[in-house]
Amino acid sequence: MVTGTDITIWVASGLLALGIGWSKYSKYKAREKMVRDFAAMSPEQREKLLSRLQPDLQMEIRQELMKRFRVKTDL
Repeated sequence: MVTGTDITIWVASGLLALGIGWSKYSKYKAREKMVRDFAAMSPEQREKLLSRLQPDLQMEIRQELMKRFRVKTDL
């Protein structure tokens, strides 16, 4: 037998799962756009902007640039 409490819990769980999924998707899309923007830049401008980022984010973007676009960046 399904009660009102069960339905409330399922709805809350569904909304929480939807929110988590949406935040992961938006983070992925933002990172994708950032990598494409870096690939389109000149090497000097790319290095200047990469140097302003956090070290772990720098390494991740450099790896993506090399893997997907074959763009070599100075380390």
